[in-house]
Amino acid sequence: MKDKLMAIGEALIDFAPKQIGVPLKDVSEFKKAVGGAPANVCGAFSKLGGRSAMITQLGKDAFGDCIVEELEGFGIDTAHILRTDAANTALAFVSLEADGSRDFSFYRKPSADMLFSKDALREEWFKDAYALHFCSVALVPSPMRQAHDTAIDMALKNQAIISFDPNVRFPLWEDHQALRDTILEFIPKAHIVKISDEELEFITGCREVEDAADILFKGNVALVIYTKGSDGAVALTRSAKAQVPSRKVKAVDTTGAGDGFIGSFLYQLYRDGVTAGTLSELTEEKMAEYITFSNRFCEYSVFGNGAIASYPTLEQLEDYVRENP
Repeated sequence: MKDKLMAIGEALIDFAPKQIGVPLKDVSEFKKAVGGAPANVCGAFSKLGGRSAMITQLGKDAFGDCIVEELEGFGIDTAHILRTDAANTALAFVSLEADGSRDFSFYRKPSADMLFSKDALREEWFKDAYALHFCSVALVPSPMRQAHDTAIDMALKNQAIISFDPNVRFPLWEDHQALRDTILEFIPKAHIVKISDEELEFITGCREVEDAADILFKGNVALVIYTKGSDGAVALTRSAKAQVPSRKVKAVDTTGAGDGFIGSFLYQLYRDGVTAGTLSELTEEKMAEYITFSNRFCEYSVFGNGAIASYPTLEQLEDYVRENP
């Protein structure tokens, strides 16, 4: 049964500040949390009751041990996480503004995940894959980028949905045009593209997602999800569109909110038996239902610190929605 969400890319330690509204250089105290966008997406999927597995590489260090233990604690399969002494586990230091928005400083020159080789991948890993999710952080020139191409090919052979969230992180790319070109190269390989309002113009040159349709609906792309933070989200196929606002709440920490959105969206697609071949048949009503669910999932998550730890289980989300209609 194809019931597992696979994700490939970085798993890392986020060091979040204990002070809010302080520039990164002035933060005196941090709290560590397991992160990395692909890992967060697995966490959202698993917390809602699905099966997920992470493909990455960590250093043979205490931070790598921490990540493996925590992911396993959240029910994420870590059998495809390799360990190496050739580089350390990636770290990200974060500063938080008063509204919950973030600034990043990454320590990965290179990190262990970047050295993951395509030769380590095995096609049998994908035999029960419902979907493969990836982001652009791990697409910097490295062996891991080549591994993405191979993993996508293997997942496609097994009829998995391919999901891509560009998740733009400018500090990781010296050449921003190379970042844009890389994202545009990988978009057609995906069936689902999730893009945020902070990323749309950089990637497509358009300010409205409808104007960017010809750029985004390339190759395999059947569904575009456009998230707008506190303003909700839009989902588009080539023939239908749904837009749902989100409830206004005071965010404590938005870390991982976008990952929670796509993770919870993928969970609903899996729950309803949507396949790569039927994505384009989604109706406006069904997409609105999915957005509403994912909006509420993110809403719950921004009240807590970190990413996976702040995500609700299905039961917690249902209770929250019932109490906050």
